[in-house]
Amino acid sequence: MINTYAAFKAGGKLEPFEYDPGPLGSHDVEIDVEHCGICHSDLSMVEDAWGMAEFPLVPGHEVVGAISAVGEHVVSLRLGQRVGLGWHSGYCNTCSSCLQGDHNLCSDSQSTIVRRHGGFADRVRAQAASVVPLPEDIDVASAGPLFCGGITVFTPLVEFDVQPTDRVAVIGIGGLGHMALQFLNAWGCDVTAFTSNEAKTTEALEMGAHRTINSRDQDQVEAAAGQFDLVLSTVNVKLDWNAYLATLAPKGRLHFVGATLDPLDLGVFSLIGGQRSVSGSPVGSPANIARMLDFAVRHDIRPVIETYPFDQVNEAMDLLRSGEARYRIVLRR
Repeated sequence: MINTYAAFKAGGKLEPFEYDPGPLGSHDVEIDVEHCGICHSDLSMVEDAWGMAEFPLVPGHEVVGAISAVGEHVVSLRLGQRVGLGWHSGYCNTCSSCLQGDHNLCSDSQSTIVRRHGGFADRVRAQAASVVPLPEDIDVASAGPLFCGGITVFTPLVEFDVQPTDRVAVIGIGGLGHMALQFLNAWGCDVTAFTSNEAKTTEALEMGAHRTINSRDQDQVEAAAGQFDLVLSTVNVKLDWNAYLATLAPKGRLHFVGATLDPLDLGVFSLIGGQRSVSGSPVGSPANIARMLDFAVRHDIRPVIETYPFDQVNEAMDLLRSGEARYRIVLRR
């Protein structure tokens, strides 16, 4: 039996829950969970904010642990190997996206916490193809958030060929944004942080921003007109997107990785006149996750975390709900 913490109704507290996973699939592995990050997506699923939760629901998709069992056809991973598991727990491996290496775009992918049980548990299972070995020198305790939050902000750098000469701004210096600042600075970019929280100004500069802009100060935002090659939005709230569109240089891109649920209200003439783009992206492929992990180790990029034991999971979730987490929460075994 696998022992977990599960929500039994939308918005409910997490309670002990056990289930029988059945025989291990021939292409699957089982992971002894050592750490599991708490992502805002876990909270969204528990509260059924996206309308696709099934209960009982076991959250957790930023898993770090050691391989405890392997299926008979698994050759890429070995017992005892320390690995990570993110948003996806499996892929079809036959569609054009998978065959091109874009597993994260597979239309038949399996999500770790959608219609299956995630990593708020002592063990979790996944297809071997979705599990990524940890580099030897990585900080294990803080590695979990890289498997969702980290790869979410790293993916646009690779997919859109961001250059070290680019000027990039990040909207929202929270769980995603604080990692984006670190990656962008190490990438070589000129980095600006948009934040509505004055208390985070000094921290943003320490994490890699070269300057900050108070997003509540209209004059400061307007003064940034035409400056940025890329504006990366990490927030999940509605903002004046036309104001941020105006900060883009010609051919600049406003890119969304934060899952705002409100429709985007954008003036098309700003897009046409400056040949600007608006886009979004999900998490990355296993190959890009591995690239990200190597890059993070090379540049000593680490999520800023606070940790809780697994049996204090509800206290940890309440901290996330409060918006006071600095900056990611990790459950520890």
